[in-house]
Amino acid sequence: MDMVINWPDIRKHFTKSFGSSLHCAIASIDKHNIPTVTPIGSLFLNKDQTGFYFEKFPKNLPKNIETNAQICVLGVNSSKWFWLRSLFKEKFQAYPALKLYGTVGNRRKANPTELRALKRRMKFTSSLKGHKYLWNDMEYVRELTFTRVEKINIGHMTADL
Repeated sequence: MDMVINWPDIRKHFTKSFGSSLHCAIASIDKHNIPTVTPIGSLFLNKDQTGFYFEKFPKNLPKNIETNAQICVLGVNSSKWFWLRSLFKEKFQAYPALKLYGTVGNRRKANPTELRALKRRMKFTSSLKGHKYLWNDMEYVRELTFTRVEKINIGHMTADL
């Protein structure tokens, strides 16, 4: 899969993944070379093989990035209908999961465009009590630059993709 040519489809996949599981997983390596995974509910992909996420709750990921900025982001479409339809038809119409490989940049203040994107995504929960706890005070982001994409193949079910 070519990351530049297929970037619009990759972005759609991650939008569906977030819609079905409300997060993605970012894998990093700690200072002892031990892999770890951090759930992130605020990842956004730009139009140019870059992205960003808001950094409020992660504690280990920022530490890991200090010694090794390389990451892998996993997005899984966990929609029950997507999976049931695929199981019934014995094939997936789209990849069930994709991994993006890249690096993480320095922490910085979010710009107005990024804050609008977060507000738009979290609008659905804005009237709920927990919304303020989780998504208020989101003011810092980390930029992501992606260099490679990997499709998750599941044998016969993904053979036509």
